[in-house]
Amino acid sequence: MKPGEKPSALREALLLQKPAFHKVIFFSFFINLLVMAPTVYMLQVYDRVVNSRNLMTLGMLTLMIVLLYIVMEALEWVRSGLLHQIALKFDDRINEQIFNTVFEANLRGIPGATAQVLQDLRTLRDFIYSHALTAIIDVPLSMLYIFAIFYINPEMGWMSIVGALLQVGLAWLTERDTQAPLSAANRSTIAAQNYAADSLRNAQVIEAMGMQSGIHKRWLKRQNETLRQQAHASDKAGTYSALSKFVQQSQSSLLLGAGVWFIIIGLFPHGGGLVIVASTFGGKLLSPIVQVIGAWKQVVAARGAYARLNTLLSNVTLRRAGMSLPAPKGQLSVENVVAGAPGSHAAILRGVTFSVPPGTVVGLIGPSASGKSTLARLLVGVWPAANGKVRLDGVDIYPWNKAELGPHLGYLPQEVELFDGALAENIARFGDVNMAKVEAAARTVGLHDMIMSLPDGYETNIGDDGCRLSGGQRQRIGLARAIYDNPRFIVLDEPNSSLDEAGERSLVHTLRNLKAQGSTIIVITHRTSVLVAVDNLLVVQEGQVKAYGPRDEVLAALQQGAQQAMPAPQPAAA
Repeated sequence: MKPGEKPSALREALLLQKPAFHKVIFFSFFINLLVMAPTVYMLQVYDRVVNSRNLMTLGMLTLMIVLLYIVMEALEWVRSGLLHQIALKFDDRINEQIFNTVFEANLRGIPGATAQVLQDLRTLRDFIYSHALTAIIDVPLSMLYIFAIFYINPEMGWMSIVGALLQVGLAWLTERDTQAPLSAANRSTIAAQNYAADSLRNAQVIEAMGMQSGIHKRWLKRQNETLRQQAHASDKAGTYSALSKFVQQSQSSLLLGAGVWFIIIGLFPHGGGLVIVASTFGGKLLSPIVQVIGAWKQVVAARGAYARLNTLLSNVTLRRAGMSLPAPKGQLSVENVVAGAPGSHAAILRGVTFSVPPGTVVGLIGPSASGKSTLARLLVGVWPAANGKVRLDGVDIYPWNKAELGPHLGYLPQEVELFDGALAENIARFGDVNMAKVEAAARTVGLHDMIMSLPDGYETNIGDDGCRLSGGQRQRIGLARAIYDNPRFIVLDEPNSSLDEAGERSLVHTLRNLKAQGSTIIVITHRTSVLVAVDNLLVVQEGQVKAYGPRDEVLAALQQGAQQAMPAPQPAAA
């Protein structure tokens, strides 16, 4: 980060935990200090007890070391608890922003905004209280052992520094040779998981048309690439981990041998006890680095997760809620709107302009791919306009706080999306369930009798995406959700596509009831049966308004235009 530059949201969430991390380092210092205790105990037993054979001294030394063990484990417990609290506070600080950012990125069509992002948050959170992070914290603190070895014998101190430098070199080689394949393996894993999830959502289509073998081959290709990259990284990491352990074990023995040699040649007059202590400290010095190298896969995974989260949070700016606004009355105005799919520069709508008074039902018709569903998404404010405005009661609907506007707006998309949970929860939009309002919405769309015939009634769990319901039932529940609590502005995209004749009659009845209550309604449809309930008709063709006005006038103009466009009859051949 450059000087004066504001830290990213992710970095800021971590920086807020800085005081707690300072406590962790404080406790880690004393933990690393106490790790020396067993070696010091061994030296004291050999120097004081073996020669004097004093059981009182042995008892006191043993009592002291047991107490030190208790203190050390207590400090370990406190440090672990602190790291766990840091992880939870970090998650609590950033999870809502990450969830909202993923949600916003999906609305805008920004790549990389999948459920994997939430898994990345979990990876980063778990890393904070993992053994890998405590080993990283212990690496600089292990320098205490170097000071102790230098105090015992400078020559042995320099030998321990050489061993430490070798370990650092192995750590660098591990990073250099495993970072790329591990990152590639993580990307392949994400791609394979997303592909599998997409395939499972379309299991019925795959089964019906015998596509399973081809889909499996494509998934297996991604999976094999993951395994290949992981195997390559594991081979490298395994090699360096083995070398790291070899250096650690060798250092202890080499320090011990060197110490004995120094005693023999007269460079170390303090006796063999301190030589054993120095050799033991030499092994402990390298232990944290060995642990870090052994957990390098976890380190790379956490670093990749941080990078992906940071990139997403930096690239997506959440919409601000803005000032609180009064409940809308339903006055809609679309002003010279030019728009396309998020992330695409191709315009689907070009200069669309019209207005709808409150309490009016407008039928929106047009050929396929004319921009009807795009317009529906702009009308409810989930897609932005490249140019122009969509206003509800004079207010731009796109930045309007959806938590505030949502209760006054109803939307039924072309592809009905339901959620795992009870019928009542789905109809009540997973807010506070008001059963009187839930039942009123179900009755309005003709769903109440069907629901009451179910064993659990409104408490029936519909499964993931309403998988336990028929297409018509799913559409009616989506319609009941859209009209729950009588919203003032409603957009229905093909609400009768899965309805039978009785369902269409119920839909017409619903539209008339909503109109009587003063709701402004936009109905996108290919079927003419629903047009009996509309006041105005909007015709969209090739992304532009072809006609707009009272229903009968527009239908008459369309019929007249169709007759004029018919080729003149040719005279019969003589």
